[in-house]
Amino acid sequence: MKLYDTMIELLDDARSKDRHIRFIDGEKDESDLAFGDLWEQASALLGALQSRGMGPGDELVIFSKSNESFVVAYWAAILGGIVPVPVAVGISDEHRFKLFRIIKQLHNGTLFTEQDLLDRLKDFATERKLDDVSRLLDEKTVLMSDVTVGDHGDVYSASPADTAFIQYSSGSTSDPKGVVLTHRNLCTNIRAICEGAAWKEDDQSLSWMPLTHDMGLIGYHLSVLAAGMNHAVMDTNLFVRRPLLWMSKASELRATQLCSPNFGYKHFLKLFERKGLPDLDLSSVKLILNGAEPISWELCEDFLAALAPHGLNRNAMFPVYGLAEATVGVSFGTVGDEYSRIVVDRHSLKVGETYHPVSPDDPDAVSFVKVGGAIRDVEIRIADDDDEVLTDEHIGNIQLKGASVTETIYGDDEATAALFTGDGWLKTGDVGLFVDGQLVITGREKDIIILNGQNYYPHDLEEIIAEIDGLDLGKVVVAGATPKGEQTESLICFILFRKDVSEFRPIAEAAHTLLGERVGIEIDHVVPVPRIPKTTSGKVQRAHLLRDYLEGEFDDVIASLTSPAETIEEDDDPLVAELVTICREFSKERVIGPDDNLFEVGVSSLTLTEITLAIDERYPGKLDISDLFDYPTLREIADFMRQKD
Repeated sequence: MKLYDTMIELLDDARSKDRHIRFIDGEKDESDLAFGDLWEQASALLGALQSRGMGPGDELVIFSKSNESFVVAYWAAILGGIVPVPVAVGISDEHRFKLFRIIKQLHNGTLFTEQDLLDRLKDFATERKLDDVSRLLDEKTVLMSDVTVGDHGDVYSASPADTAFIQYSSGSTSDPKGVVLTHRNLCTNIRAICEGAAWKEDDQSLSWMPLTHDMGLIGYHLSVLAAGMNHAVMDTNLFVRRPLLWMSKASELRATQLCSPNFGYKHFLKLFERKGLPDLDLSSVKLILNGAEPISWELCEDFLAALAPHGLNRNAMFPVYGLAEATVGVSFGTVGDEYSRIVVDRHSLKVGETYHPVSPDDPDAVSFVKVGGAIRDVEIRIADDDDEVLTDEHIGNIQLKGASVTETIYGDDEATAALFTGDGWLKTGDVGLFVDGQLVITGREKDIIILNGQNYYPHDLEEIIAEIDGLDLGKVVVAGATPKGEQTESLICFILFRKDVSEFRPIAEAAHTLLGERVGIEIDHVVPVPRIPKTTSGKVQRAHLLRDYLEGEFDDVIASLTSPAETIEEDDDPLVAELVTICREFSKERVIGPDDNLFEVGVSSLTLTEITLAIDERYPGKLDISDLFDYPTLREIADFMRQKD
């Protein structure tokens, strides 16, 4: 594939191809945009932005619910030398705070959004008395509805070293880090992705990954555009609400290229195993790129086994590794090969040591999937804690070099310096080894928690939970772990507590609620502990607490906190009682009562969706996810459902 100098050159080449992007916003709500029309619409929008005084080097924060509007705005910025800054639209307070922090960081940022989203942002800023943010929103916002498209804009003469766009770290509740990517970074990585996945112009891709995520944007829009293939972008919220539609559309479109992290397979299977999908034909699928979070061998096997009767080939599962600081792609397997794993003793994973293989039925066995070798223009080395290179089969820190590796964290010299070793290699923060020429990721050097493909920083979450009366930062430890037999990472919160465990429940409930409201994620277990282990210098030893948790030392106390004696008595209304039972299947440690507001009990939007899907399975057509806003308690839902009889 051709190596483009700039993204503008890439789009200019693509517009001559008879290909299109399909935007899927509902089962029957779709629109198509031809590559040539994308150039025309982006150029016209650029003219409108330039007429408002925007020019090269200015930043455009794209904050939109519409994938089609996002794509046009992204390319309008690229064509004009304006720097696009994608930001996810979320429902939690921290999503809004993240947007505000980003806007305040930028040199000359303008917000590009919709009226309803702007109204919510302004209301939130007013409620929190954020006068400086309110002023910025008033002065530096362009609404999609107010843009009058006129003459085409002046296309910028970009160079490979110019900043193309900024990828902000996902999930952080402190100051977000902006990874600066140049045209050279992007074009280099895009060529490597297309070649590594052996993409052709007659391929068809389908992705539900958000365009604000590096895998969704670079992997399944920019790269597939460069490959010249038709591609479909499904709204992420649509996938969350209707996961079976993912494979239905893959079958309908005869898609050859799919992608998903662990979360997607698990979410799909939960409903597929209950409802199934008739007339599904997945024989056209060549690859499903699996990345963005630790890959579960067991979950891959479950997914492949479930869909094998529908024509899905085992060789389609294609584990990959990447990170935003390297644009996105780092290592791929070989197209056509069956994916594989190593099985090791979980106690043999220290940096500098060789791994100890064991049989899968060993009580200390843990599986890690091989994620291939370095893609084109990327070098990978494994190093010890002194940055000395280790030989194959030794576990160490994964470090990178190459033309797709960022050189800068936006406006943060300290963070930029901390990103590299003394001899110029990027420190990924991930730990792994090479086995049979393939990279294996075994863990993380940094205390980053990955939930549903998003990164969260423990100290940020700890600060939120520490707001509970009687707590402070020294009494709260948050960590992520994948218990044996589980397929995805769990979020565990340890709280220093030396009283009787029977008095701990209100604190646990408060932690669940606070994190759910503020960040929109769920804690799997809140565990009282008599001490917080620390190093002699005072650093919390999360690994010690996680080791005790994984070895079952807290099983009894967790069981006592979730014992039947503590649950709500069965309601006299049979339908309400049934809804309470359905909720228990999905709400982890949370006990949801008939009159609890579902938006105030600390469960995530994903869990609410799963609850709604389960109710719909039992009572088809009686409840939609949007109905929860009008009927937020189970008792109100029951009354509403009876009205539809």
